Amino acid sequence: MVTPETGAPEPRPREPRPAGRRDAHTGSRYVTRSDGAPPLPPPGGYRGARRVSADPVPEAAAAARPRRGAMGWAALGASALFAVVLLALLASGATDAIYGATVVVLQLAVVGVIVAALATARGRTLGAAALALALVLNVGTVGALSAMRTSAEGGYAGTEPEEQRHRESFPGVKDEAASATLARLSLEQVRATSDALSAEIRDALSAEYGVTWTAAPAEDLRPERNGYGGESMLVRYTSTTWSTNEPVTGVARKTAMMRAIEDVIARHDWWAMIAFNEPSSGMDPSILERFYGSADPAAQVAWEWYTEDRTGDIALYATIADLSNDGTGEWRTDREAQHAQTGEPVEGLQISFYAERLLSETDRGEFTRRMAEYGD
Repeated sequence: MVTPETGAPEPRPREPRPAGRRDAHTGSRYVTRSDGAPPLPPPGGYRGARRVSADPVPEAAAAARPRRGAMGWAALGASALFAVVLLALLASGATDAIYGATVVVLQLAVVGVIVAALATARGRTLGAAALALALVLNVGTVGALSAMRTSAEGGYAGTEPEEQRHRESFPGVKDEAASATLARLSLEQVRATSDALSAEIRDALSAEYGVTWTAAPAEDLRPERNGYGGESMLVRYTSTTWSTNEPVTGVARKTAMMRAIEDVIARHDWWAMIAFNEPSSGMDPSILERFYGSADPAAQVAWEWYTEDRTGDIALYATIADLSNDGTGEWRTDREAQHAQTGEPVEGLQISFYAERLLSETDRGEFTRRMAEYGD
């Protein structure tokens, strides 16, 4: 058709848009005109349908993530427990304990557990946390804090109270009167007595048994503790040890040589000797075996006889090492180590003297003066 006004063809009227097919179950139209489009899902979705997770990480990847391993938890727990121990020692002011061997060994054990945790994939995260804790609270850091605190509170020797330093300088021994110390044999007297008796014993044994002697180990003097945390003016004395260069074996020969020693000291009014290594000493057989190699004197590696002078101030030890009874070689190893250290013969008979709390004659004046400061 032509429009009269313009002479142009009249536009063809539009046909209505198709409504599209409706779903037979829901009545809803398809989203496209295509007859092959899938139907819309029913309200609430299909039964058993899975919703797409909003999490961008696939479930399989999440399941693949490693769990925290036991080693990691162990490292974190050990580090935390050790930190608590250090803090407790810090609170109690135990600086010496913090730097003690036990705490240092525990620190090394904790470090070992942490390293083991860091070496595993499942324990690495917790191991790193344990390492961080250990770096903050360890023997070095906590020990330094404790040392600063101890110094500030006057806990070191240089800052001890004057009264305590005074007690540590006590020249005698706690609970022993100065008069008792001065009445005891002096260091010089004990040394002279020991040297004279030792020479007499050696001469007698050399004459009867043909043995020769080596002087080793040498004389030893050690300071006597005073009972107040310091050292007294007194000493503990061990004489030069004299050892035979020849082995001494067999029960009969050993016994005879010990009796010869006893004869010498009897002339100086000493007590009869006691044989510690014999069952008659009253020691348990297990102790005899441990100390002397056997409970039977005939099979023992070591013999030990002992006596004292009448005052009880000086003791005499006579010992024999008989390696012919050493079935395991352990005793020989120990004796060879001792020989390397002191130069004494590996086996044979040894004699030595011992005494405690001895004051040198040259120190008597100073000892008396210093003891007067303590009201004694």
